[in-house]
Amino acid sequence: MWRYGKLFWIQLKASLLLSMQYRADFFVDAVISMFWAATALAPLWVVYGEKVQGQIPGWGLGEAMLVVGCFVFLQTVLEGAIQPSLQTVIEHIRKGTLDFVLLKPADAQFLVSTARFQPWKASSFLASMAIFAVAFARIEVWPSFGNLARGAFLLLLAIGLLYSLWIWVVSAAFVVVKVDNLTFLLGSIFDVGRWPISIFRGFFRLLFTFVIPTAFMTTFPAQALLGVLTYGQLALVVVCTVIFAVVSRWVWLRSIRRYTSASS
Repeated sequence: MWRYGKLFWIQLKASLLLSMQYRADFFVDAVISMFWAATALAPLWVVYGEKVQGQIPGWGLGEAMLVVGCFVFLQTVLEGAIQPSLQTVIEHIRKGTLDFVLLKPADAQFLVSTARFQPWKASSFLASMAIFAVAFARIEVWPSFGNLARGAFLLLLAIGLLYSLWIWVVSAAFVVVKVDNLTFLLGSIFDVGRWPISIFRGFFRLLFTFVIPTAFMTTFPAQALLGVLTYGQLALVVVCTVIFAVVSRWVWLRSIRRYTSASS
């Protein structure tokens, strides 16, 4: 674990140094990232306008803002760490240079998953914290330490779910040439995570709970912060995360066996 922790720090430090080569661009990108994070609240102002107040049953504006806060937090992790790193896998496969990674004395999945970061996305993390603060101020009930711990734990599980989904998508690059549209589609579908799952019914509710588990990623952490998440729901998220992680690891190992390098 110490060895992989050191490797992670080295890769993160390299990305930070690369980003800081042009410091003006770094700070401009940080401001833009914070602006786009703030725009995630715009749909809520439309839904909770004076003429349509209370259109999401069981979710007031403050409670819905918690869901948006979880969404912005996960979007920060996705765009700042998961997506940039795993995008390098697609580039390696197209160029036939993935063997340079596979031959290194470390787990290939770990190396490609920490290959590239976009540190300026940390500003979006600050935006998500601000959204959480405003949401609780509006609700006028601050979470207990236990609720905060459960919410943080579920957000960590949500990162695992999100990462597993992207491993599945990236692994498709070993079979098909173009997966850019697929990554764009999954990113667009993830946008539904800004809404509480209760607005969906029937097929779409099952889809966004168990197939593309946006409910587990954003709605359930928000419920945990509010203290209304049951232990059964918590156990369900844990089981789902473990299943997704195991399957994604299996898919990755099966996929790299199909890889043909540039020298083959």
